[in-house]
Parts: sequence; C-alpha cells; structure tokens
Amino acid sequence: MMISSWRRRRAARREGKLQQQRNDNGEIELTVPRDFRCPISLDLMKDPVTLSTGITYDRENIEKWIEAGNFTCPLTNQVLRSLEPIPNHIIRKKIQDWCVENRSYGIERIPTPRVPVTSMEVSDILSKINVACMKQNGKGCRDLVLKIKSLAKESERNKRCFVSNGAGCALSEAFQAFSRESFDENVAVLEEILSALAIMFPLDVEAKGFLGSASAMRCLIWFLSSGDLSRRRNAVLGLRELVSIDERKVNELSDMEGAIEALFKLIKDPICPTSTKASLLVIYKIITSSPTKEKQVKKLVNLGIVSLLLETLVDSERGICEKALGVLDGICNSEEGRQMACNNALSMPVLVKKILRVSNLTTDFSVSILWKLCKKEKTEDDASVILEALQVGAFLKLLLLLQVGCVEETKDKASELLKILNLHRNKMECVDPMDNFKDLKRPF
Repeated sequence: MMISSWRRRRAARREGKLQQQRNDNGEIELTVPRDFRCPISLDLMKDPVTLSTGITYDRENIEKWIEAGNFTCPLTNQVLRSLEPIPNHIIRKKIQDWCVENRSYGIERIPTPRVPVTSMEVSDILSKINVACMKQNGKGCRDLVLKIKSLAKESERNKRCFVSNGAGCALSEAFQAFSRESFDENVAVLEEILSALAIMFPLDVEAKGFLGSASAMRCLIWFLSSGDLSRRRNAVLGLRELVSIDERKVNELSDMEGAIEALFKLIKDPICPTSTKASLLVIYKIITSSPTKEKQVKKLVNLGIVSLLLETLVDSERGICEKALGVLDGICNSEEGRQMACNNALSMPVLVKKILRVSNLTTDFSVSILWKLCKKEKTEDDASVILEALQVGAFLKLLLLLQVGCVEETKDKASELLKILNLHRNKMECVDPMDNFKDLKRPF
C-alpha cells in the first residue's frame, strides 16, 4: 500500500506544471509540462488550437500538416470533420501563467496571438468590395482594402487565406472598375488597391485579365511616372505580372506614351532591388518581343541606357546583373546600341569580367554581347574594340570557357570570337592570366 502511494505521488510530480532537474553542473533545468507542448514539434505552444478530434496543437504546426494534404488528426489518425482549428484560450492562458511564474528562469511570456482571419470573413470582405465597386463608392472600397492590407500583413497564414479565396482577382476587378471612371476622383482608392495587390502577387490568369485592361494599364503607367516611390514600385510590379506570360500586353505597353521613359527612370533612380529587377524585365520583354522593338531600342539608346546599364553592372547583385546584361544584349541588336557600347570605356572590362562569374546566364549574355561588338569591328577598319578585348584578357577567358563547357550557342560564339581575336593577337600583349582568374570560384 505504501509503495503504491509513493508511485502515485511520483507520477503526480512528473505530471505537474513544473519539473525541476539538475544538470551535471548543478544548475536547475525546467521541463515544459506535457500539456503545454505541441504533439507535433514537442515545443512550447505559442498559439494553441484544438481540432475537431479534441487534440490541441500549435497553430503553425497543424496548419503545415493540413496544407501538406493531410486531413487526419496526427495523434489519433481520425478524419477531421473541420479543417478550421479553434483557438484554445484556456490552455493559452495556462501557458502564459506558467511563463510568468518561471520568468526567473529566463522564460518569456508568450504574447496573446491575434485571431486569424477565416475564409468566411474573407468572402464577406470581398463581396462588400464588389458592391462598393458597383456603386462607385470609392471611400467604402478604400476602407475595405485597408482592412485587407492590415489583416494580410498580420501573418503569412492570413495572406494565404486571402490569396486562396480569390482576393487577387477581386482587387484586380476593383482596380479596373475605378480606373474606368474619373481618375482624379479615384486616385486614392486606386493607390490602395494597387498596394494591396502587390501583397497578393503572383496573380492568376483571371486577375491579370482585369489588371491588363486598357484603362487599368494606363493607370499603372500614370503611377509609374508619378513621384511617389511606393506608387512607382507597386506599378512596375504590376506591369511585371502582366508581361511575364502575355506578349499581347507587351505590345500594348510598348505603344503607351511615357512607358519607356518611366521604366528608364526607375533604373536610373532605383527604389529597391525588386523594382529595379522588375523594370529591367519589362524593358527586356519590350525590346525582344514587341513589334515596335526597334523604335523602343532607339528611344532607350537616346535616353542613355547603355552607359546606365554598364554602370549598374560594375557592382550589382546576381538578379540585377543577369537582367541588365539581358537588356544590353537586346540593345546591341541595333546599330545605335552597338555603337554606343563600342564607345563606352566600361564595355570590354565589364563584359570580360562577367564571363565565368556570377552565373551561367551572365556568361551567355556577356559572350553574346562581345560577339556582336567584335563582329561589328571586324567589318570595319577600326579594330580598337577587339584590341581592347585582348588587353583585358578576353582571349584567355574564352579559352577557359570552352574548356569548362557551356551551351551550344555560346560555344559557337566563343569559338568565332577566338578566331577574330587571334587575328589581332600580334598587335597587343595580353595581360597576365592570373589577373583574370584569381577570383574565379567555379570549379573546372
């Protein structure tokens, strides 16, 4: 009887809220009570929620479980009657009290989590936006959009809930609706809708259809040209969405007055790397896919795009570097572009440096541009560009590229470049190869 009583007391202590143990150094360690730990991660729960089976989990862990396509309770393996977990306020308060009681051990009190938005609430907000659009109630729509932005920024879970329930499509339709009416009267609501849309990217096909309407695109160009940094950033992200898969939108955009100038300004006066990359991508689409690409290239050359791109390439991250070289390659398809590149002192040093550096894409673009510039010089008496390429080590870099390997098109251009450069090697001493390859990280 005495042994049984002792065992019960020992079990009770183990199941208590706090179990103290001493480690090898004699310091007291805390053990989190079993009821406070998530059955999935075994960590202290920060936002305990209960499933239809009655088992409590941490919200983040159980939502990952459900999103992975599991519709059963991890602990009991029972099929879930509802996929919407219910907040367990009782357990959460007990956990918070336990944290406060043990703050002397360095335990911080978990904050009270915000209740996440539900699919029903999202549907209700979106239906109200639709009504506001039909009534042309700009103020009412703006207030609802501000609510969406606030909720979506609270957590990644809220954002996913809005996206999965069609918020992107509803907002795009609202943007189209208000862009058709008086722009001056609706500029405030349009700005908020565009800001909310930027959170929902990427958009689906239906949403892009609304955002790609003529009135909506004109509105995007206006925002892109305005002085407000946030407007310009969101506008170029919207344009990137439109041109990424639809060449028709590229054609429409290239014909819009002020579009090229606004995109150029965004590269010249950058806001952030994301907007710079988006602007470069849109320009690349225009100068390679648009029926009026020759006209747009000429306009960009006159604006000074060649020198701007070369200055950008001197010190830029991988994404910007790849897109800037892609645009420069497209610009060099024109006689004006090649001439400007040949006359720029940065062209050869920058292009040769990018070969076998940064990424395979930068190598392909760099070789392509060099090939276009050197072929131009080959047909003329002046071989200054070819001699400059030799001087900065292009011949050795191209030899190494053929040894390392590259795609077939780049290989053909590199081989032709070597033949061109070889004809002039006796006129110029190449630099020490160690100067070119000392920073090479790629194994070969």
